[in-house]
Amino acid sequence: MHNVTAVGVIGAGQMGGGIAQVAAVSGFTTVVYDTSPEQLAGCQKLHDKLLARAIEKGRMSADEVKAAKDRLTYVTDLHYLAESDCFVEAIVENAEVKAKVWGEVAGMGKAGALLASNTSSISITEIATAVGERAPHFIGMHFFNPVPVMKLVEVIKGLETSDETTERTIALAEAMGKTPVPANDRAGFVSNRILMPMINEAFYTWMEGVAEPEHIDEIMKLGMAHPMGPLRLADFIGLDTCAHIMNVMANGLNNDRYRPCPLLRQLVTAGRLGDKTGRGVFEYGK
Repeated sequence: MHNVTAVGVIGAGQMGGGIAQVAAVSGFTTVVYDTSPEQLAGCQKLHDKLLARAIEKGRMSADEVKAAKDRLTYVTDLHYLAESDCFVEAIVENAEVKAKVWGEVAGMGKAGALLASNTSSISITEIATAVGERAPHFIGMHFFNPVPVMKLVEVIKGLETSDETTERTIALAEAMGKTPVPANDRAGFVSNRILMPMINEAFYTWMEGVAEPEHIDEIMKLGMAHPMGPLRLADFIGLDTCAHIMNVMANGLNNDRYRPCPLLRQLVTAGRLGDKTGRGVFEYGK
């Protein structure tokens, strides 16, 4: 049993906003924290839009949507999360920034609160050092984008994570309508350990002139039944994010074969980051 009724989400970006929406819809009192009022306003606006669409599609009733919205609060003061039974951090994929936030969280909240990071590649054991003696309650809870749609949650146990914390996190993910799958604490975990080298190889395949980007993607979609080709997926994730995760893996696994392809690095240097800039491997316009 997870024993969680109140969830505090740290970060109101794409991932944090999605996690907050899922938590609120699943019946949890949810407080979303971000330092940026603009980010919070955008998060609330997106929630309104997606929940309105859920009514239109017949997935939720108007009463269910109202109840979910009533369970959501948006704040710029971290201390409003103090009564949470579970903290889920979904901020920038940077170990130092995460550690700074977790250092603040470590001094608040209930003694047995779950402390979960949505990191997609950084060591859970490393981040957990920021919470000191609360490390047994610290765990990786890696949701996938878009969070309201994707069922998977990778549950990553750090070196100090207790079995009870792992069991509670699995139960919590299930209560959110997700399918939790355990993985061990190695850079990239399972998902990115396999996905990122495939994406990187697609860039090498393009760079070496084996095929054009659209043809690489078409072959992977039709031949491997992938819903999205690896280069299109890289644009969706963000080319800078892909390159960063690969560097985290190369450092964490002490193996340079995970370093990003030179062409990928070049696109990032040029500011062609994918969907978020309107241009990456492919062109998206404004």
